[in-house]
Amino acid sequence: MLKDGQRLFGTDGVRGVANEELTIDFAMDLARAAADDISGPVVIGRDTRRSGEMLSLAMQAGFHSVGVDTEDVGVIPTAAIAHLTDLADASLGVVVSASHNPASDNGIKFFGGDGGKLTDALEDRIEARLRQGPPWRTPRAGVGIRFPRTNGVDEYLTWLKSDIAYTLRGIDVAIDGANGAAFLAAPRLFDELGLNVRTVACEPDGLNINDGCGATHPEFLASQLDGEIGLVFDGDADRFVAIDEAGVPLNGDVIMAIIARHLHEQGKLKNDTVVVTVMTNLGFRRAMAELDIAVVETAVGDRYVLEAMREHKANLGGEQSGHVIFLDHISTGDGLLTALRLLEVVAATGRPLTELRQVMTDYPQVLRNVRVADRAGLDGAEAVWEAVRHTEEMLGGGGRVLIRPSGTEPLVRVMVEAATKTDAATIADDLAKVVRAALGE
Repeated sequence: MLKDGQRLFGTDGVRGVANEELTIDFAMDLARAAADDISGPVVIGRDTRRSGEMLSLAMQAGFHSVGVDTEDVGVIPTAAIAHLTDLADASLGVVVSASHNPASDNGIKFFGGDGGKLTDALEDRIEARLRQGPPWRTPRAGVGIRFPRTNGVDEYLTWLKSDIAYTLRGIDVAIDGANGAAFLAAPRLFDELGLNVRTVACEPDGLNINDGCGATHPEFLASQLDGEIGLVFDGDADRFVAIDEAGVPLNGDVIMAIIARHLHEQGKLKNDTVVVTVMTNLGFRRAMAELDIAVVETAVGDRYVLEAMREHKANLGGEQSGHVIFLDHISTGDGLLTALRLLEVVAATGRPLTELRQVMTDYPQVLRNVRVADRAGLDGAEAVWEAVRHTEEMLGGGGRVLIRPSGTEPLVRVMVEAATKTDAATIADDLAKVVRAALGE
C-alpha cells in the first residue's frame, strides 16, 4: 500500500484489494499510526463486505496494542459513524468500507472527533508516522479493549427522525440498499416514519454488495418501479440517487437543485449559496442563477466541498455522484438524510418528483478517461489548452469543457457538456485525441 511518491490517502480514505493490499498487518499498523496523538476512544463500523470484519478487528487490535479503547458498532452507514463519533466525544471514527466499489475491494476512512473528515495535513501526518514504522508509542494506560455498541443504529435513526418538518406518511417508496450498510437502517427508518416501503438488494451475503445494484446502477431499481419513488444507496450509504415516479434517475445535481430551491423559498438556504464541484452540471449552475442562488465550485471530493461550505457559511453542498452535505445537521454526506430531505420537499409541495426535477435542465455530459504517459505534463500542454479554448468559443454559453489529471492513475479526464449527447461525445473524442498526442499513450 505504501508506494514511493504516491499519497496513501485518496479523496475518501485508503482503498485497495482486501487481503492483498489491505492486509491485517497494514490495518493494525495504520491504527497504531493514527493513534499517535489521541487518547481514545475510537468508534469503528463497517459495511457488509466479507473482509470487513477481518479488517475492523485488525484496526481495533492495532488501537488496543497502543492503549486505545474501541467502540465497535458493527455494520452501519458511514454517516452514522460520523454522528456517533461526535455524540460519544470520541477521538476518532473509523469506517471500514470501499463505498461503491466491488466486494473484493475494501477501504479505511477516518473521521475526527467532531464527526468531520480529517484534513489533508492530518492524513499526511498519519501517513508519515506509518512510513516511519515501529517503535509505536508505549500504551499510556495498559492495553485497550473493545466495547461492543449494539444500539448504534438505534441512536442514528433516532437522530434522523428528530428533525422532520413534514409528515411522510403514506408515500410509496422502493429502496435499493445495494446489499450494503443501509440494508437494515434504511427500510427501518422509512417504515417507522409511516411510508409504504418495498425493498430490493437488502439481502447481503458479503459478496453481493454493489453487484449490479445500488447508486452506481440505478437502472436496476428503475426497471422494477411501479409508480413509486426509488431510493437508491451505495455500499456504505453516504451516496444517494433518487428515481422519479416514471422510472427516471435523479443524480446529486438534480437532487440538490430541488432542495436548494425549496430552502431558498423558505429562507433557510444560508447566504443563498450552494457549494458544488467542478463536475456539477452546467444546467445546475444556470438553474441556480435564475433563482439568484450563488454557486461556489471546488475540486472533486466531499472534503473540499465541506471546507468551502465552512468558508462561505453555506448549509448545502455536494457532488453529482450523490454525496450531499447538510451542514446544519452533519459534516459529511449522508444518503439517508438526503433521502429524507428530498421526500420532505415532495410532502411540503404536494408535487411529484417528475415535476420537481424540472427545476433544472440536465445537460448531456460525456466523460472520457484518457490513459497517458505523463499526466503531470497537462498544465504545460499548450496544444490541449488551445483546443479547449477553441471548443469553448464554438460552444459559447451552450456547453462546457473540463480537463483534469487523475489524482491516483495515469489518466487525464476529459469531460464535455453540450446541448446533445452526440455533440458532447464527438467533442470529447476529439479532445481525447489531442490529449493523447500531447502527453503520449
